[in-house]
Amino acid sequence: MEEVKGILRLTVNKGTNLAVRDRASGTSDPYVVATLDHQKTKTKVVKDDCNPVWNDVLTLAIKYPKEPIKLTVYDKDTFSEDDNLGTANVDVNPYLECLEMRTDLNDLAVGTKLETVEPDEHNHLAEESFIVWNKDSITQDMILRLRNVETGEIEVQIEITPVKDPHLIV
Repeated sequence: MEEVKGILRLTVNKGTNLAVRDRASGTSDPYVVATLDHQKTKTKVVKDDCNPVWNDVLTLAIKYPKEPIKLTVYDKDTFSEDDNLGTANVDVNPYLECLEMRTDLNDLAVGTKLETVEPDEHNHLAEESFIVWNKDSITQDMILRLRNVETGEIEVQIEITPVKDPHLIV
């Protein structure tokens, strides 16, 4: 049984300038699928909008992931396979490093920057962002630039709460 390091709440806030896949209406019906290890969860579908607002909270358990969190944006189709609107990855290792400091975290002031995360091949950030201590959790607000598509970004927040019992079964 693998230890659970923390509970990850991924708030998928909005998409900006997503690709058009429904040519007749000139829009898309986007939703986001988040995958981490063998866990998968998704947002609601927003109809006819290339600048959707989801404000959906997706929950995943953090163990010892071998792969990054993968976010895939799709266009919902009724009569055919859903179209891919791009992907973005978020490396989990910086969060695990911050969680390893957890015994020291409670001594920090709320809002303390724990780590700066730069865009790279593992983090598809549009710009650098910060992992921040927020009382009982660590958070990071970020804009992710979608890959494998002509245009689009998604705005998300990751919040990880360390678990008190690492042997929690999820």
